[in-house]
Amino acid sequence: MALEKFDDIYHRAAQRKGGEGQLESLLSKPLTNEQLQQISNDRWLSAFSMKVFQSGISWKVVRNKWPNFEKLFFGFKVEPLLMLSDEQWDIKASDTSIIRHHAKVRSIQANAQMIHHASLEHGSFGDMIANWPGEDITGLWSYLKKHGNRLGGNTGPYSLRQMGVDTFILSGDVESYLRNYKIIEGGRDTKRSMAAANKAFCHWQQESGRSLTEISQTIAFSTGDNRVA
Repeated sequence: MALEKFDDIYHRAAQRKGGEGQLESLLSKPLTNEQLQQISNDRWLSAFSMKVFQSGISWKVVRNKWPNFEKLFFGFKVEPLLMLSDEQWDIKASDTSIIRHHAKVRSIQANAQMIHHASLEHGSFGDMIANWPGEDITGLWSYLKKHGNRLGGNTGPYSLRQMGVDTFILSGDVESYLRNYKIIEGGRDTKRSMAAANKAFCHWQQESGRSLTEISQTIAFSTGDNRVA
């Protein structure tokens, strides 16, 4: 099936949200590559860790506890965390000041190692992210899933979006749209579905000149139950 023109998606979203001005106010702008390069490794690790803990738990509960996480894990500074022994990680996982979940706490260790190794190769994790080809954003998702821990599904993409990376997200509404238009079929996370979604978003980006973030949000606003009253 031929792709729907982005202008048609945009106008439908605007109608549902009360006009173009209202829609534009809801769209996020990604950071520039220069801004991404300025983000320190500890902020990337904090963002990944927060999203890991928010999976299956109230986001608000996790946010309220996060200052305690920052304190317990040295502000998510990678180097001190890499020096902890397995026994020290187990002790931290049982600390009552945070949300006690042993596997998720140990994901902090694994993702610190991922960020460390990427920094050795690229200079910093932010440098790697900034220089990642924009037309292969799902390749970055795959990198996080393969080299990180508990960053598969939407956890990695949501973390990237939170940090200002230009990425689409296969939210429920976006996935529903892509399925309705036969852009993806079968499993959402298969290589075939990822490639098809990536191709469609790159097409809309070239057509509209907008960021993947804006396109993704516009599609989400154009479908589902999120109409204005």
